[in-house]
Amino acid sequence: MATQHSRSAARLMMAPAVMLLLGWMLVPLMMTLYFSFRRYLPLRPGNEGWVGFDNYVTFFTSSSFADSIIVTLMLVGFVLAITVILGILLAILLDQPMWGQGVVRIFVIAPFFVMPTVSALVWKNMFMDPVNGLLGHVLEFFGLPAYDWLTQAPLTSIIMIVSWQWLPFATLILLTAIQSLDSEQLEAAEMDGANVFSRFYHIILPHLSRAITVVILIQTIFLLSIFAEIFVTTQGSFGTRTLTYLIYQRVLESQNVGLGSAGGIYAVILANIVAIFLMRIVGKNLDA
Repeated sequence: MATQHSRSAARLMMAPAVMLLLGWMLVPLMMTLYFSFRRYLPLRPGNEGWVGFDNYVTFFTSSSFADSIIVTLMLVGFVLAITVILGILLAILLDQPMWGQGVVRIFVIAPFFVMPTVSALVWKNMFMDPVNGLLGHVLEFFGLPAYDWLTQAPLTSIIMIVSWQWLPFATLILLTAIQSLDSEQLEAAEMDGANVFSRFYHIILPHLSRAITVVILIQTIFLLSIFAEIFVTTQGSFGTRTLTYLIYQRVLESQNVGLGSAGGIYAVILANIVAIFLMRIVGKNLDA
């Protein structure tokens, strides 16, 4: 009886927080869904009204819609692959005893706390500038011609910038997971004659599976909405227009909030499809 009473009291105390969270999520979503069926032009009042699925059809039949989805998925996929692979290697390296280990860890994690706009500006002007950038000076040192990264390899450049931003996050999560690994397992495997690669494949990698799953799921949520890096560097040109940036451009061109809302619903659908796919592929590790 006391247990039932305690559970009821706990649910009652949790109710305000749950209601606030639901309102925080559902109210913007419902407003977006409502405006997606309307022509809403705040700067040109008088030409508004219910248009049904016209906004969805207009956005879907846009010549850039399919390309923006492909670019979005490519950006997410390559960044996830780079951050997970390099994150595992960095986590293993940072777990080894070394002089100044704490300082090294701070420098590795520091880029995650830099704002995306600032990161994009730093990479654009200090690294990728073909004349004054660091990479330009490296090419000049080796006698190679100047290379304009943002023009000749725009999507690769954005992938590099975003990967640099999110690599510390993956490293931090994976480093925490490695530190929870029982060292006696590695010592026993080494005594049994297992080499470095065997210990990594059979002990370390299975132990990191849940951490890798968490990294992939969390990063995917944020990578689907990448905007600032594209706006600062290429402004969606040269094949770097993601779905998020396409929504921004369509609203800016038409001044129709309803059209942008329809694009937002498409983005929600894409995010859910990707989330379902990832949960089916890697989500089973969370139940292990």
